[in-house]
Amino acid sequence: MSDFDEGRTLADRMRRHAGSADHLYAHLIRAMADDWETEGPVRDVLSGWEDASMGSVVQLRLLAGVFRLVLTGRAPELVPYYPCLGGKAPPELAWPDVRDVLVRHRAELREALEIAPQTNEVGRSAALLVGIFEAVRRTGLRRVRLLEPGASAGLNLLVDRFHFAGRGWSFGPSDAVVRFDDGVVGPVKPEPFQVVERRGCDLAPVDVTTAEGRLRLRSFVWPFHLDRHERLSRALEIAQREPPRVDSGSAGEWLEAQLEQPVAADVLTLVWQSITRQYWPSAESRRVAAALREASNAIPLAHVSMEYPRGSGTAQLTLDLFGAAGGGQGAGPQHLADVGDHGPPVIIASTDP
Repeated sequence: MSDFDEGRTLADRMRRHAGSADHLYAHLIRAMADDWETEGPVRDVLSGWEDASMGSVVQLRLLAGVFRLVLTGRAPELVPYYPCLGGKAPPELAWPDVRDVLVRHRAELREALEIAPQTNEVGRSAALLVGIFEAVRRTGLRRVRLLEPGASAGLNLLVDRFHFAGRGWSFGPSDAVVRFDDGVVGPVKPEPFQVVERRGCDLAPVDVTTAEGRLRLRSFVWPFHLDRHERLSRALEIAQREPPRVDSGSAGEWLEAQLEQPVAADVLTLVWQSITRQYWPSAESRRVAAALREASNAIPLAHVSMEYPRGSGTAQLTLDLFGAAGGGQGAGPQHLADVGDHGPPVIIASTDP
């Protein structure tokens, strides 16, 4: 993704991201932009990142580094500003304390900039479920092999371990600790299915069995999104008992290898991706698409995608059925739903193709 705005400074790009919002991070990002322009500690910490694109969200990398300091008890003066830790102090008053933390922890925060955002947003599993239902309904194949390039920690691979419910329908274990009630808006046609294999890949997989991995995921969830923190904590409980398998590697190369593996004729291979395309180089996206086309005549194959269309700020859930799974029609991706940035609400676009 190339979204560098020629002629705009890093401070300009930070202010564009923050907009006029009134939450903690918006206040801090605007203050960081001002500090950068006056050559304060932000200018020092972000040295070398002056040409960072909007897509690299360097400001969120820095704020996540600060959040990790807070979560590990090394910036206790910031706790009052973090609602997920019980803080209730006005967010507009946080900057002087944050500025002091930047000065004290300059070296560590510079290292934090190398860590790309990885929220592994569990709420997006609601979109995945809608896609699985539709793929299973259309193909009649109820044994699913679930593959996810760009999986981070692989938490969405555990979709069948969560509980979902809406008007007149439900899916998943009734005693599941991760629950989504009314997260899908519109008619839903639940289809029973069994995940027979689940596997993902990422350039930098997050190991949820380690404290460091869990800390990294928490640090990228904005501290005032209390529901998201609660969902993540509960998903991590499940993942520590049943760690998803996430390989280290690039999306295209990994997917090529996975799709070459033999699979039973009654198994639907379903490739799932969510908000990954903006982080992949264009060559990587082309390689993923080519891998899907190459495998389309060999195995029943479906592609469920949650991505932002060009020129739109609303994510779309699409389904593409290939080869025999698509009835030989080759109709291309169909728009199933509009989706919130973090998953719910998943607003169904139509009832039937």
